[in-house]
Amino acid sequence: MTELTEDGGELRFRGGRLASAVPIAFFIVWAVVQSGVLGVGDTTGLVVGMLLGLIVGMFLVKGPWKDYADAIFDGMTERVAATAIVAWLWAGMFAETIQVGGFVDGLVWAADAVSVGPSLFPALTFLLAALLATGIGTGYGTAIAFTALVFPAGVALGADPVLLFGAILSGAVFGDNLAPVSDTTIVSAVTQDADIGGVVASRLKYALIAAALAFVAYLVAGAAMTGQPVDAGAVGDGASALGLVHLVSIAVVIATAVAGRHIIEAVSWGLLLSAVLNVVLGLAPVSAMLAFEASQESGLVQAVDALPILGAFVVPVAPGETAVAGSLYAGALGFFPLIVLVLLIVAGAQVMQRGGAFDAILTFLLDSVATTVRRAETTMVLGTALVNAMITINTAAEIAIAPYIRTLGRRFNINGYRRANILDANTSALGYIFPWGGGLLAGYTSMQGLPQEYEWFTQAMVVNPASVWPYVFHGWFLVGVFLFAAWTGYGLEYVPDRVSEEVKRV
Repeated sequence: MTELTEDGGELRFRGGRLASAVPIAFFIVWAVVQSGVLGVGDTTGLVVGMLLGLIVGMFLVKGPWKDYADAIFDGMTERVAATAIVAWLWAGMFAETIQVGGFVDGLVWAADAVSVGPSLFPALTFLLAALLATGIGTGYGTAIAFTALVFPAGVALGADPVLLFGAILSGAVFGDNLAPVSDTTIVSAVTQDADIGGVVASRLKYALIAAALAFVAYLVAGAAMTGQPVDAGAVGDGASALGLVHLVSIAVVIATAVAGRHIIEAVSWGLLLSAVLNVVLGLAPVSAMLAFEASQESGLVQAVDALPILGAFVVPVAPGETAVAGSLYAGALGFFPLIVLVLLIVAGAQVMQRGGAFDAILTFLLDSVATTVRRAETTMVLGTALVNAMITINTAAEIAIAPYIRTLGRRFNINGYRRANILDANTSALGYIFPWGGGLLAGYTSMQGLPQEYEWFTQAMVVNPASVWPYVFHGWFLVGVFLFAAWTGYGLEYVPDRVSEEVKRV
């Protein structure tokens, strides 16, 4: 198996191929200690852990360190990382712009009007997040938007923050796994020589079983874990239905994405509409979305009288307090630490690929563990879990393990649809479960800004990434469904059972 190291040559390490996993292993231990043991939920701290892991790995390299450095740079320029980063930036700006337009107030008003209590809120959040993620094809974007918008509304009503965050992540898992326009759906189909439409249709029976179980679990857990609602006066007695007009903005994003437009185009249209609605309906001034806080003595401030339109964007402040502000700025800025972290993690994965650790681990599973069809499919499920523990971007994890899934499946004559479903379901699920997973951290990063957005939202309401993993019910049930399918043969198809007439390569 050379598919994972042939891109840029191999790296040699003291201690053999497995030593190339040291940077990622160091980071995982760091993340567990920081988030799980010490309870420090700080993305920048995770960046330091990954940086140190890459430095430690450098001292284990045999030969020129330049080759190791080149592997890091090659990893940081991978397209899969750029795709996630762009989705985060656009989703962050969109969510912040809707937020300053009073969408959260509208949700609180609506929940009160229809008597949706805190016990039911997590289950409904799961369904709505699943709908959005399936429509726009990005679980990361859904995690960001729902954490910024729906999460504070649910907490204000008294829903348990940890359970509610888990419900948002579960909805993101559902959409990432099932959406035809999702990167994970496309990659899983193409790498296993199956058509996208057939793959989506064939995985419904697994996704819907897991979703039904998850919905029931959120109903039960919601009733058992109800918290205390926030004082109505603190949330705002002026909460009204007007902010719900931004449901139109969200609908535009979904409709545009379903129509086949790129997710960046879809979100951009929603962002533009939300900004227009904010200004036209008086929900937020232009300066709430984009403002240049310039010194009173600056020429820009003095030019406001001559060009009144500048007054909408320029805010005079005292010298030394200048800044760029607004929802567009804040929505993008909040994700910069996460962007750096993801680039470094993908670089660490590239080191593992060049150094042969992936090859060593997965070849062992292929040759020593997967000796029957049942054990082969179980190995596929557990193998994807292992790779996801090391690569936090689920699309990148899929690309890394896809050749092994294809090789193992062909060895036992397993149909491409079945292989694609196993590959996609488990990478989609576990990317939102591990505390250092990209999907979970995207939502957490969005959550960190909430105490600055709402006076009533305290730091105690911010969920530690290490505490939410048991409550991502759809993710766990999806993994469980495929383990059950592997052990029992439920849904098993062999190559002659169905042939893909067209493989759509995107």
